[in-house]
Amino acid sequence: MLIKEKSHLGYELVRSLKRNFFHMGLIDHGLPIPVRMKRGTILVLALDLAKELKEKISDKRVGVVLPSGAGGVIANLGLMLADKIPVNLNFTIGEENLRYSMKKAEVSTIISAAAVREKITDFPWPQNIFDLGSWLRNKKKQKGQMIWNHLQVFLCPVPLIIRGLGIVSDRDQEAALLFTSGSTGNPKGVVLSHQNLLSNCQQIESVQLFASQSYLLANLPLFHSFGFTVSMLYTMLSDLVMVCLPSPLDVKKCLEVIELEKVEVLLGTPTFLRGYLRKAKKEQLESIRFVVAGAEKTPDGFKEDWESLCPCSYLEGYGFTESSPAISFNLPDQGMREKSVGRLLPDIQGKTISPETSEALPTGEVGILCFLGPNIFSGYLDDKKADSMAFDDQGWYVTGDLGRIDSDGFLFIEGRLSRFSKIGGEMVPHTKVENEISEILFPDGSDQVNCAVIGLPDRVKGEKLILLTTEDYEIQDIRKKLLAKGIPNLWIPKESKKVPEIPILASGKLDLGELKRLGLSID
Repeated sequence: MLIKEKSHLGYELVRSLKRNFFHMGLIDHGLPIPVRMKRGTILVLALDLAKELKEKISDKRVGVVLPSGAGGVIANLGLMLADKIPVNLNFTIGEENLRYSMKKAEVSTIISAAAVREKITDFPWPQNIFDLGSWLRNKKKQKGQMIWNHLQVFLCPVPLIIRGLGIVSDRDQEAALLFTSGSTGNPKGVVLSHQNLLSNCQQIESVQLFASQSYLLANLPLFHSFGFTVSMLYTMLSDLVMVCLPSPLDVKKCLEVIELEKVEVLLGTPTFLRGYLRKAKKEQLESIRFVVAGAEKTPDGFKEDWESLCPCSYLEGYGFTESSPAISFNLPDQGMREKSVGRLLPDIQGKTISPETSEALPTGEVGILCFLGPNIFSGYLDDKKADSMAFDDQGWYVTGDLGRIDSDGFLFIEGRLSRFSKIGGEMVPHTKVENEISEILFPDGSDQVNCAVIGLPDRVKGEKLILLTTEDYEIQDIRKKLLAKGIPNLWIPKESKKVPEIPILASGKLDLGELKRLGLSID
């Protein structure tokens, strides 16, 4: 995979899919009858969809609410080939956050399917819905036309196809919009350009880990940056095969498919991967060669458990939505260092700065991690305040994570500075949860800090939330009221403790050290 420096995802996708026209591209086990789709068919359907989307949808950004599978891939590729911007919406974050995200992104049309809409009843569906399921069924009936379309695309040169699409290469143009949580809990739109996404795919390809036509289990949601870029875009650009399932939580089904299709590459978070260790028989994982884990810290002993269960290399990585997402990951043998999350990928620069002074620290010293590279986004969607906090004066992205980088470029994560917990791979904002609980405790408002939320280690989810409050209130009652407000289940504290007061520093900020001590006393 050699990507041109000044390019467009649409061009590169056409070039890659056409080059390996008859290779297997996708196997969708999320459907009642599994569908096997060659790369040429994916391209033909995406081109047909692009033409129709151009005719029927004038909006630049279009929402996508589909799981990882044939529909999700064709919808995203079709939008890119139509020179539109896919906005894969996280349908698990609650109605309030979804309305906010859709308004922020100016999304008035969503591509989905009737089967998906029936399952997601609390989604604020707009009036304009493009039913991709119905569209694909109609295409299946047009057998003669589909054969002719395949022949045309196979024989037509790539530049001519691109000219017909009207795509103009602009590497800095917005290519995709993904949402993540901000410091107040409101989702922030992460604007990723064609250069960001293509650069990250090229960076991953440059380490030469995966062989052509390797089977990769693609069960991460497409609203997750790992699922969007690595599971989908990278596989389409590099000639891997997506073996699709709609959810990483259905471990039994995942194991059946891994064994049936001889899947070689497994992606996920430790939370998602833990289920395999509990339920898998050794023979079900015999084909696995690489387990690539990210989004949360790998627990001690977890890597060894995996490598004793199957003949694989467990490779821990690091990244975030704003980096498209990959920053680093371990490689077998010389590309691995104990307790690290791998060496920085090519063309990514890293440094640490002092939390107190923001001055650059010597190599190897722990500080706030900052990165610079072609895969790093240039800013949030219409949020200059967030941008000013995200970048320093030289344009480095300031992560808010504490870590160090050794002289060989290996990255070590020491902890998180910002008040978020990563639970099941999702970022949970403490401040937002505190505000929601405070409204329950004091509906008419309060001028006192009456509650605080902290994250503590959890063997199952990686982290769990603990509520400290000055009020007499049962956690189950709070839980019921938070659910009634549409707060996601992951955001709800599992335990609570009444305390005489919430510890506050002289600066007016929460005393996080004392809060953690109080939390540990009940853990």
